[in-house]
Amino acid sequence: MKNKILYFLVLLLSFSCGKEEVTPVQIAKTKKKATVSSSLPFNHIKINDLSAFKPTGANWKVVGNVFADRTKNKTLYTEQGTGILINTNDQEKNKNIFTLFDHGDIELELDVMMPVKSNSGLYFQGRYEVQLFDSWGVEHPKYVDMGGIYQRWNKDAKKGKEGYEGYSPRVNAAKAPGLWQHIKVIFHAAKFDESGKKTKNAWFEEVWLNGVLIHENIELSGPTRGGGSNANEKPRGPLMIQGDHGPVAFKNIKYKLYEGNTFILSNLNRSEYKNVKKLPVDLDTIAKTKEEKVNSFSLVDVTSSRDRKMVTYSGMLSVPESGQYLFEGHTNGNAELYLNNKKVLFMRGGMDKAHIKTIALKKGDIPFKVIYNQHAPWSRGFSLHVEGPNMQKYSLQEGVKKGEGVFDPLKGIIIEVKDKPIMQRSFVNHEGLKHTHCISVGTPQGIHYSYNLATGSLLKIWSGSFLNTTHMWLSRGQHQLGEPIGFSVSLHGDLEIVALADEHTKWPQPLPENKSIKQLGYELDNSKMPSFSYQIGKSVITNKYSVPKGNRQLKKSIKISNGKNLWHKIADGVSIKALPNNTYIINNESYYIDFSGNNIKPIIRNIDNKDELLVEIPEGDSTINYSIIW
Repeated sequence: MKNKILYFLVLLLSFSCGKEEVTPVQIAKTKKKATVSSSLPFNHIKINDLSAFKPTGANWKVVGNVFADRTKNKTLYTEQGTGILINTNDQEKNKNIFTLFDHGDIELELDVMMPVKSNSGLYFQGRYEVQLFDSWGVEHPKYVDMGGIYQRWNKDAKKGKEGYEGYSPRVNAAKAPGLWQHIKVIFHAAKFDESGKKTKNAWFEEVWLNGVLIHENIELSGPTRGGGSNANEKPRGPLMIQGDHGPVAFKNIKYKLYEGNTFILSNLNRSEYKNVKKLPVDLDTIAKTKEEKVNSFSLVDVTSSRDRKMVTYSGMLSVPESGQYLFEGHTNGNAELYLNNKKVLFMRGGMDKAHIKTIALKKGDIPFKVIYNQHAPWSRGFSLHVEGPNMQKYSLQEGVKKGEGVFDPLKGIIIEVKDKPIMQRSFVNHEGLKHTHCISVGTPQGIHYSYNLATGSLLKIWSGSFLNTTHMWLSRGQHQLGEPIGFSVSLHGDLEIVALADEHTKWPQPLPENKSIKQLGYELDNSKMPSFSYQIGKSVITNKYSVPKGNRQLKKSIKISNGKNLWHKIADGVSIKALPNNTYIINNESYYIDFSGNNIKPIIRNIDNKDELLVEIPEGDSTINYSIIW
């Protein structure tokens, strides 16, 4: 039996802890604030030619565009131009490719495209491999899958036991073949003493795939299988890309090299004062309650207590190398940072608000001072990080671990799906905006989505675990957010269906005076999957989502009754391209739309430098079906 839940009941599920109800149209009108980069610039490998690499085989080429054939193994098609490095997998000419630069510690980011069943690898220092493989649909990934850290190899071991170590990704975050995938790696080289003896193993601090942390703090006792023997380990080596296992494409390759530089703080004095309500304040007008010399800078003892207190640290800061330095501060109280007797940062507004300043510093010692004011027991917290030349971003505070205080979607109040679909009301962040009238749906198949009742459209789809609801309860539930767990893709999130004069009419945005959508609530079928309905004029639109068996995809079925002059916006993005069999690749290869099986064909149009994929809805009653594949 179907259960009818009227929309006014849905609206009754409001959050009592919020200070003010924000309407969907208010959210839609909110503009994104300009952001300041929280990172110093990377070095970019320009792919105009192969001049950034050592001479190699004819299998490596530079092209302008590349597409995978999803019906054929190891097949890529290219277009002339520059910007993309491709391995054609010519078996008579295949060779690996090496960068001209050598590296020790490195942070690397790039985009990679894997065709069906293809195989490659990123070898740091030419010795330690992060695997590249078409692993779409693999339920339990292993070290041989996308993002895995490959095994080491002992050729003298018993047959079948040669491989050892090897590390599987925590989750399978691999996209479908033919989609661009983003990789970020922070790697630390093995360390050696003056005699050449190894004193510390190489290790992968972090490996990210498509925005998901899949490895953390993985130590390697030696090179992986394709990287040679233990004797081959050295402080530096070039980055190598494997070229003899299958075609693969790369773009947007960028990196930073680190040499272990840090600041040294000396002659530190710590003073404590009577609490004041806010900064700035003239310290000479406030009585000190305590003053002492200290060996390190840390406010952990204050932020871990509920005391109302103001603390200052002053001393000297030794700059290891002249150049640009980026300082990033966060606080729930008030704080100030002074360098060279000048105020660099004034911090307030919550730990989720970054205060960033990039300044030029010369090598040598400069005066340093931090003022932290914990003016209320519930307004506690402080962090200060720095990045600079040959300096990886790190915390200036002693006793603060990397990532401390950063929201971890894998920890907290987590909702998991068991044997039937479940639904959760919450706010949802989408493209920098917070949407208030949302329902997230989790399925036993591990494919989940967030639906915006205000616009009748999807906001996000993802695979893996379902939802982290910590922000609905933490600190009185101020943020009220449901956070997807796993690899997610954002959809356009605009109004889904509107009446247009013709295909050239600009797609409207919801405005306060826009009263055209009337929500009709949702129904649950026998399997507990919902279908969402709303009304535009005399037309009723019903959205139903299902999860087909097989690889990662979400099927959408739209039923329209009494349709007239209506258009459906399927997707938008920087670029939308038509592929064979009524399939489309969206948003610079972020996901596919499979529109096959329909007797109508979408159009691609460009308005305001943005591509849109639209379909005109036939008059009367009709049904539109398509799949989103990622």
